[in-house]
Amino acid sequence: MSSIMRRPSQRVIVGNVMLGGGAPIVVQSMTNTDTADVQSTVKQVFELAKAGSELVRITVNTPEAAAQVANIRARLDALDCHVPLVGDFHYNGHRLLKDYPDCAQALAKYRINPGNVGRSREADDPFTMMIETALKFDKPVRIGVNWGSLDQNLVVRMMDENARMPEPLDATHVTRNALIASALESAQRAEKIGMAHNRIVLSCKVSDVQDLIAVYRSLSSQCDYALHLGLTEAGMGSKGIVASTAALSVLLQEGIGDTIRISLTPEPGGDRTQEVLVGQEILQTMGMRAFAPMVTACPGCGRTTSSFFQELAQSIQTHLRVQMPVWREQYEGVENMTVAVMGCVVNGPGESKLANIGISLPGTGETPAAPIYIDGEKAMTLRGDNIAQEFTGIVDDYVARKYVKR
Repeated sequence: MSSIMRRPSQRVIVGNVMLGGGAPIVVQSMTNTDTADVQSTVKQVFELAKAGSELVRITVNTPEAAAQVANIRARLDALDCHVPLVGDFHYNGHRLLKDYPDCAQALAKYRINPGNVGRSREADDPFTMMIETALKFDKPVRIGVNWGSLDQNLVVRMMDENARMPEPLDATHVTRNALIASALESAQRAEKIGMAHNRIVLSCKVSDVQDLIAVYRSLSSQCDYALHLGLTEAGMGSKGIVASTAALSVLLQEGIGDTIRISLTPEPGGDRTQEVLVGQEILQTMGMRAFAPMVTACPGCGRTTSSFFQELAQSIQTHLRVQMPVWREQYEGVENMTVAVMGCVVNGPGESKLANIGISLPGTGETPAAPIYIDGEKAMTLRGDNIAQEFTGIVDDYVARKYVKR
């Protein structure tokens, strides 16, 4: 694993998951179902958890949604799915938590947006009420500030202060500073109410890559709270994946961040679990965590006019992902395995020798044979029409022989 020095941060316990304090960086996700629809929400949470989401956030926006949270928790537990649920509250969270104590108890953490939670000097101040409920039920909170819902009173105040400076900053820098100030001031306020320092997670989310990097660099230098990373709206498809990877990789490389979420817009009818896999792959390719065996496959060139190696690489990748939940329970360390599927003799043997298991398929004009390398040594050569099935069997046999049973 990577030797990158992580920024010192407080360790926060969320259900059965630890954030910060040097704990492994946690991958989380969020449902897009109507939380009042118990069946759909349970199904999606279960799928996200099975894919590897270690925390799952759900929207709690109406009395109907709040009334079903405890039921959702109970159904997941009955499925032996104990992933912590995080409640996402905006505008009316203080009322929902008060009116539905079973919801307040069933959630493992509350997400509070200081830009829209509301503030007053009365006894029923919404922010105070949410913190007091978190204290009552012994729940940590994430104070999550968003560029799109930033406290406008704070922005105006800071803009006015900036205008009086001898050398005013531009509006973008002031808004960045306002995001950070909102998070830190809200955290300090929560502590004055009674919330422990190590029960607070902070986030300052924006949609622009450079803004996110600048904000988190500054925020991390000013506090030791556990930090949640992610673009507010990463986008769809390759754009969302590239933007998230670009932003988070820079920050993670600098040791900033304790938990991540990849906020992808799903394709119509698309699989919500994609955002979990992208988050895992960012951490794994950076050497920070291992979640599933990695497949090295060449991109193809004029030497590989056949699509067979592409199909085999896809087949192996899918097989590893499908088998991983089973293997994780049975074998220790299998997530660190590497597999190479190469298309011709140029790099095939060399890359195959570097992987735990590798296959070098014949390119155009090469002898129709596929040498197999295991732990750096040539073990056998496959020929014929069943190379894909035979290679999959070799991978399965290797796992059973190589890794210690739990």
